Order: sequence, then structure tokens, then C-alpha cells
Amino acid sequence: MTTAITGAGAPPPTNSAGGAAGSQSATSALTSDFETFLRLMTTQAKYQDPLEPMDSSDYTAQLAQFSSVEQQVMTNETLTSMLSALSLSNMSQLTGWVGKEVRAQAAAHFDGSTPVAIAPNPAAVADEVKMVIYDAEENEVGRIDLPVSAEPYQWQGDNGDGETLPEGSYTFVVESYSDDEVILSEVAEVYGRVEETQSVNGEVALILESGSAILASSVTALRDPDADTGSS
Repeated sequence: MTTAITGAGAPPPTNSAGGAAGSQSATSALTSDFETFLRLMTTQAKYQDPLEPMDSSDYTAQLAQFSSVEQQVMTNETLTSMLSALSLSNMSQLTGWVGKEVRAQAAAHFDGSTPVAIAPNPAAVADEVKMVIYDAEENEVGRIDLPVSAEPYQWQGDNGDGETLPEGSYTFVVESYSDDEVILSEVAEVYGRVEETQSVNGEVALILESGSAILASSVTALRDPDADTGSS
């Protein structure tokens, strides 16, 4: 199952048609206003008093408004087409990421044996750091003490008490403590393999092996799956 899209400024879960639907709605509204304006103008011209016809300057001004509304509708339709084409172009460029590993704040897939590379970023002033592990149902399933360091950590699948957790998707929250008080708590960045790219609301979303959906703009690193996993 694909989870909600994560990342800075990320939109709520939606399918790729969401952005197009919004643009089409805006265009429909403009078109409706344009048609209403045309009917009003035609009616006004039809029923004006022949003994006191509309002033030519007023009529010219209304024609200018008519032209402006028409141009706005055409411009909106053109921009919608351009945004759609740009989104598809960006998605096409990022198809090369499929099969590679990206680093971002997201859930990670644990296959039961292969370590998961985690990039913690604790507060520099912390005197204690803990990594809290949550399963796919957002249940806390483990806690592990970490050094006050941004060095990569290789999670072996344990819960901190020597027990190995089952295969599944896990989210890691790094808590920084100072004098036994939490001063910073944030989701740790992890590496995950890209399975698919999608266009969502004009942006490119990446579907990871864990089922997480993230915006391509939220990715902070990219590597081949067989790259050195770093220290543990």
C-alpha cells in the first residue's frame, strides 16, 4: 500500500489526476463567467432604448472587457497545457531513478536481514540521543541509544532489546535530549529503493519499496543499490 506523500510542502494523498482536475475546474469557472458576460452584453444591446442608445465610449469599454475575459480564458488553458507537459517532462527525466536508492524522510523497508541505512541528525547541544522505531501501524516497537553524531547508522533490525523485528516498513524518529528533556524530535532520513515515479499536482512523486510516496524535491541523496552502506 502506498502511504501519504511526505516532504516539505507535500500535498495530501491524491492520484495523478488531482492537479489536472483542479486546473480544469478553474478553467470551467472562467469559461462560465465569459459566457455569462457575453449573454449580458448581448441582452443589453438587444433591449436598449433606441431613443437613448448606449454611449459609444461605454460600448467600447464593454468590448474591451469582453476581449480581456476571452484572453484570460485562453491564457488559462494554455498555462494548464504547459504545466501538464512540464510535469510529464520532469517525470520522464526522473525515470532513471527507478531502481536506485534515494535518501529522504520516509519509512524504510526491512526485509528481515539486510541492514537499513539511517541518517540521523540530532541536535548538536544534545547530551543523549534515542532512535524510536515505529511499525507500519505507527506502533512504537523499539528504542535504541545513538551517539550524538550525524554519522550514518546501520540498523540491523533489532528493537534495542536484542530482538529482531519482522519484515515490514518502519519509521525512525530521532529524539535529542538535554538534561532529560526532549529538545528535538524529527523523522530520520533513510535510504529506500525507488519503485515508480508518478505525477501528482504538477510535481513528481517517487514510490519507494516501503510503499512510502515522497516528492522528488525532498530527496537529499541518490546512490546505486550496491553502494557502500557506511559504518554501523
